[in-house]
Amino acid sequence: MKRTLLRSLIAIIVLLVGYLLLWPVPISPVAWTAPAAPELTGIYAQNSELAKIERLRIDGKNPEDVAFDSQDRIYCGDELGRIFRFQKDGTRPEVFADTKGRPLGLIFDASGNLIVADAVLGLMSIAPNGQPSVLATEAEGVPFRCTNDLDAAADGTIYFTDASYKFPLTQLKDDLLEHQPNGRFLSYDPRTKQTKVLLRDLYFANGVAVSSDQSFVLVIETGAYRVRRYWLTGDKAGQSDIFIDNLPGFPDGISSNGRDTFWVALVNRRDPGLDFLLSHPFLRKIVWRLPSFLQPNIKRYAFALALDRSGKVIRNLQDPSPQ
Repeated sequence: MKRTLLRSLIAIIVLLVGYLLLWPVPISPVAWTAPAAPELTGIYAQNSELAKIERLRIDGKNPEDVAFDSQDRIYCGDELGRIFRFQKDGTRPEVFADTKGRPLGLIFDASGNLIVADAVLGLMSIAPNGQPSVLATEAEGVPFRCTNDLDAAADGTIYFTDASYKFPLTQLKDDLLEHQPNGRFLSYDPRTKQTKVLLRDLYFANGVAVSSDQSFVLVIETGAYRVRRYWLTGDKAGQSDIFIDNLPGFPDGISSNGRDTFWVALVNRRDPGLDFLLSHPFLRKIVWRLPSFLQPNIKRYAFALALDRSGKVIRNLQDPSPQ
């Protein structure tokens, strides 16, 4: 009896080890060496300034972006596809529209249409009466899998990101574990209805912000902890460089204040365990095979960083224990 139990136990262990080492996974991870994460000192000194913010409540979950119309009313989307509208004093939220997808980035165009980066449905436009329509769903024959954020230039061009052409938003963890440059940065011309790929090979392309003088666009690469700059004018037009690198957390959204300051939202602090895994593709496959409750769970931490036109941090707001 004991011998039978021992054999059964050994067989179970062999099966578990075989599963962790050999079971097929949908990711193809590659090695990437993360720079040493900066400490929360100096320009990133820890504080609780974000804990003082006023919260606007909606009957929904996981609001992503905000936009303001010509009457200063506030708009945000939730995970069920609904877009809520608040009065300018932050009261009386109501459902303005429903994309039936997952609205992420929001911006109003000059005609009063709400342009939406919908992770499920693509680039969309919502008329002032709340009627949605789809503007674009692919570029160069490659469908958008996770349309993420956007901004509008003065000439009407919409600049936006497809976070990953391989994984949808529901497989965000897969994209981060694979850590391949699957993201794209694109433009949409509402006059010609043409979509162009401006940058590819981005590490989870995310937030977008056009500079106040229209000379460049900033694009966040969440998976690389950095912000990239794409030049629109001058000798470098059509080229890109790094605006700020090695951020202390996972950058998500970015917005311009309409002058010379950009605000970057970071959703969590860097995790030493994840940074270690990034240089070990085989271990990342094992992590993917683990049950979700055994996978790394990054502690929530909120940042908002203000950057000047040169990429220098000029303000640092944090909440170590966001609710």
